[in-house]
Amino acid sequence: MRVGVVQFIKGGQDSAERTVLRRFDNVDFRTIGDGFTWLTQNREQDIATAERAWAEAERMIGDSDYDLVILDELNPVLKYGYLDLERILETLGKRRLQLHVVATGRHAPPALVGLADLVSDVRSVKHPYREQGVKAQKGIEF
Repeated sequence: MRVGVVQFIKGGQDSAERTVLRRFDNVDFRTIGDGFTWLTQNREQDIATAERAWAEAERMIGDSDYDLVILDELNPVLKYGYLDLERILETLGKRRLQLHVVATGRHAPPALVGLADLVSDVRSVKHPYREQGVKAQKGIEF
């Protein structure tokens, strides 16, 4: 399958998914985010970045060469209101039937959940950061 990935939040910092997926010739990886939005404290910048990421996502969704498009951390972008949910739903609702789209991140809007064919809720039950203050570890979180 030809895969397109758009990272909406993660910026220049390394991410495990980027490191792994860039090894494959059939994956196009676009990191457009500026970093974690709650750190920028600049809503206008975050909206502009989300718009650039969505433009790339729309391009991939409309490109028949892609079989799977992963919208990494789209859900938090929608939660913070950086993109218009109705616009996103319209594009996703018109995608060709053979195209698989994955939207990741917490707090998926109910309307997006309703449009989806499959929804998974992956959540931490216990984490060493919360329990013992252990920071992210190489090979585990990144």
